[in-house]
Amino acid sequence: MNSHIKFFHSIHFKIALVFALILLISLEVVGAVFVSQLEKKNVAQYERQVQLPTYVERSITTQLGRSDQKKANRKIHMLLSDTSNNSSNQVQVIDTKGTIRGTNQIDNKSIVGQKTTDHDVKDALYHGKNVNKTTYNSQNATRYYTAVVPLIRSQNNNTVGAVYIRASLNPVYKTIDSITFIYLLAALITILIGLLVAIVISRAITRPIDEMKKQTIQIAHGDYSGHVHVYGKDELGQLAEAVNNLSVKVRESQESTESERRQLDSVLTHMNDGVLATDRWGRVTISNSKALDFLNLQSENVIGHPILQVLGVAKKYSLRRLFEHPHEIQVDLSNHDRELILHAHFSLVQRNSGFISGLVCVLHDVTEQEKIDEDRKRFVSNVSHELRTPLTSVHAYLETLIAGAWKDKDVAPHFLQVAQDETDRMIRMVRNLLTLSRMDSGRQKMNPELTNLNELFNHILKHYKLMIKNGDQIEPNLKVNNNYHIVENFTSRTLWVELDPDRFTQVIDNIMNNALKYSPSGGTITCSLYDSNNRVMLSIADQGIGIPRDAQDHIFDRFYRVDKSRTRASGGTGLGLSICKDIVEALGGSIWVESTEGHGSTFYISLPYEPMKENLWDARN
Repeated sequence: MNSHIKFFHSIHFKIALVFALILLISLEVVGAVFVSQLEKKNVAQYERQVQLPTYVERSITTQLGRSDQKKANRKIHMLLSDTSNNSSNQVQVIDTKGTIRGTNQIDNKSIVGQKTTDHDVKDALYHGKNVNKTTYNSQNATRYYTAVVPLIRSQNNNTVGAVYIRASLNPVYKTIDSITFIYLLAALITILIGLLVAIVISRAITRPIDEMKKQTIQIAHGDYSGHVHVYGKDELGQLAEAVNNLSVKVRESQESTESERRQLDSVLTHMNDGVLATDRWGRVTISNSKALDFLNLQSENVIGHPILQVLGVAKKYSLRRLFEHPHEIQVDLSNHDRELILHAHFSLVQRNSGFISGLVCVLHDVTEQEKIDEDRKRFVSNVSHELRTPLTSVHAYLETLIAGAWKDKDVAPHFLQVAQDETDRMIRMVRNLLTLSRMDSGRQKMNPELTNLNELFNHILKHYKLMIKNGDQIEPNLKVNNNYHIVENFTSRTLWVELDPDRFTQVIDNIMNNALKYSPSGGTITCSLYDSNNRVMLSIADQGIGIPRDAQDHIFDRFYRVDKSRTRASGGTGLGLSICKDIVEALGGSIWVESTEGHGSTFYISLPYEPMKENLWDARN
């Protein structure tokens, strides 16, 4: 903002100019009236001066009535010579015949006896009119006063002649011009003095105005430290006090607004939900960091852009629809890198007058909730299906037995064995479900103890070697061939780990059962145990059918089965690996799988491990 103002544009100059113009106009009006009145009075006075006295007019009237014209003319000449006080004035006496009988000009006596040609004189002689007029001679630039007075005899009221007077007005106007010049000079001096006074007064008026201007500019720039000096108790003083109060109020309001803005920024920054605000045209004006994280966009790609375009729902919804019927929508931003489902709640930003100035959109991450809902639906579906299959088998076999098959000594034992196997299958599934439920709710207690992992793992593998040797049945309808091989690759170091032996044994059992179920006849199962970077690494590798790549990310999900027909035939429920994952993670470890389809799978378990000195262990014992 340019605060510099040219002098001729400033109020300081304008006040002085207005004052000077008012003074000039006032003096001009006064001067015009004064000169006009002066001219009128001086001219009237001069006209009275050049008029012949009354007694002279009477004497001339008497002389015009005499029969002896020569004596009368001499007497008239004497009267005019005695009464004329200015030789430049021309006075003539004319009788009723229009003959000039006398003049006051000595050098112009030749006109005596001549006929007059002046029309004004003829009007006065023939019609008895008085003539008074002012004329201007452009040749010598002189104004003249001309008067024609008819001479009337009082006895019979007859016109006997007329007096013609012609006088120059130059002396009068010279006096008027001199007075006018003096007046103009005085007016000019007065105007200059008035202009100086106006400048001083305007400066006194504009000084507080200029200070108030500077203060308001400082306020506009955010500086509220200034103070306007109050010069008096007049209107400008009250205005200065109002500006000072305004500065204080604006500073307090700005501080309050800034505090609220910082609080709002802090709230928006630390919110777990994303927030987007728009103007009345649907362009984004505010976006917190969480919203940018959700959208995976930079601020410059969000601010100023249409919100429907930013959310990627421009094809499904219109801005008019959101303004007229704001509601909640689901926004799926999932891609190959992440899974993200947002719940977008729209609300109007509306003034008290009803004018809608924008929208506020709150983005809530419902990915986990949707996943939980989907898992719940799948869980109910899978449990229903898994329970229905064995129950249907049990129901069918029991119906057959009731119908009389129990009497058949060859069929009845087989039917009862199938019913028992299916019942055992349901019991295992219910037990697994209870285990998962307890772990999800945190009620599944772990009883960790310092365990020699080498011995525990070796003990479990010995059990499976014995089962392979004897061809025992590990699950209903699944016997182990005696041509499997178990290879152990253990570190020579004794690894003592804090874990729950029973729960860990359950993990190894699940993985070994899967290895035996999916390995071909004569396959080798390689079990390894070693330590690395304060971690115990345990792996079980088989030579089975392997796991497809797209299924490896879901292998630990509940009820997930790669080959549903084979697992159902072998009695699998899809809960074993999920239980393994929960147990390992409860022990502070992690579990994963590496597999190539057609070449087998390797399951890895990593557990926290803190090496112990032998003498410390000996001292503990």
